[in-house]
Amino acid sequence: MNQLTRDLLDSPGPLLLVPDAVLLPEGPADGYAVVVADGSFRAVGPAGELARTHPGLDAVTLPGHLLMPGFVDAHHHLTQSFGSALAFGEPSEIFRRVWVPLEGALDEESAHAAAKLAALEALRGGFTTVTDAGTRADVDVDIVASAARDAGIRCVLGLVCNDVAGDAATAAEDSTAAVLESAEKHLARYDGDPLIHASLAVSIPEAATSTTLHRTARLAEEAGAIVQIHVNEHLAGVERSLVRHGLRPLEHLHSIGALGPQLLAAHATLLTPRELTLLADTGTAVSYNPVASAWKGNAVAPATAMAERGIRFGLGTDGTRGDGFRLADAAEFAQRIAYGLATGDSSCGAGWTWLEHATAGGADAVGLGARTGTVAEGLAADFLLVDITTPELALSRDVLWELVRRGNRDQITAVFVAGELRLWRGLPTGWDGPALVRQAAQLARAAVERAPITRVHPTSAAARQRSTAR
Repeated sequence: MNQLTRDLLDSPGPLLLVPDAVLLPEGPADGYAVVVADGSFRAVGPAGELARTHPGLDAVTLPGHLLMPGFVDAHHHLTQSFGSALAFGEPSEIFRRVWVPLEGALDEESAHAAAKLAALEALRGGFTTVTDAGTRADVDVDIVASAARDAGIRCVLGLVCNDVAGDAATAAEDSTAAVLESAEKHLARYDGDPLIHASLAVSIPEAATSTTLHRTARLAEEAGAIVQIHVNEHLAGVERSLVRHGLRPLEHLHSIGALGPQLLAAHATLLTPRELTLLADTGTAVSYNPVASAWKGNAVAPATAMAERGIRFGLGTDGTRGDGFRLADAAEFAQRIAYGLATGDSSCGAGWTWLEHATAGGADAVGLGARTGTVAEGLAADFLLVDITTPELALSRDVLWELVRRGNRDQITAVFVAGELRLWRGLPTGWDGPALVRQAAQLARAAVERAPITRVHPTSAAARQRSTAR
């Protein structure tokens, strides 16, 4: 364990940071350093060379640390954090019974607290970017933007563009027009914001008309943004699409011209070989959410096949737990259980696949590949300092695979977003994290009590009593 102190890093001026190693796209580089200035990496290279070319900077040595890109959460629901304790043991399409009612019970104060709480958990887990798929709370989406800014995390912020309610197949013309007008305003709202990046979102394909699905795709494409849609997640949703359109959800999106690099398909757990080809041919991105598959009993997206086919994808938590290392581990583990054991594939991505798609691949999938996700000159200084002197990592022989299998949030000493120290040893800098947790706990109890939530599974204690009573 080393004696690095916060005051060495919490500086408003340029920093010359010299860790034991820097994680570059090609792998860990010993003896490298970075210069951080004005929110970006000004230089990345051998430590001696950077010391010579930046003589005015005093080197901050970081013994026992790896400097690596921050994790990118490709799929989150920030205002659902109050319901994280309600998600266990529930069957599919939990959003209908828990998430929609819960978010509908939030006011501005509770929505802000819920989003900031989720952002704090994400920072603690090494995420420097979260991709919010749009809140259903009846509040201005800027409440979520404000919470992300206050926490100090980068956020791809979705605006829900549903124009079909319930089981209807069509929407009123004025509803569609209003949705598209709001979408255009949202895409322009955060121009120049250093942390908030606007995106559009549709809950599921059946929640929007073909007109809206097509137009949101074009609006996002023109703005250099993304559209987030839950696609091919549940068997029930696939069957409803087949009944309504004669096509699976992904096929339906393709038929109306909504696939393409601007689309981020969340989950995509139920894919046919033809749909894999559609994703590859159109450049559509996917958020692979392995923990959500396990918690909700969904199928596991064929991510190793996606990687082999060159399909763009990132890793998402879906709000399950904000821990980047455990997410990468789950990404590999789910592939091994679902596909690797049956085929004798003992590698299942060789570790580096999941780390890459948790960082650079995730940034690309959410439309920020030119801004973050990699330690490289000119990109945003969104990074972690990971203590590699811990028992889990000190005997390293394969750093990339060990980070996937043996890394955890306890090894994260510091989190930087846009060049600023945002988290130090598990606590946020500049604001009171424990006070937020206390506030959120009170607000969550009240919100859950007034929300018309329907849960199928009892608590674990009640389930045990039921089991032993048989």
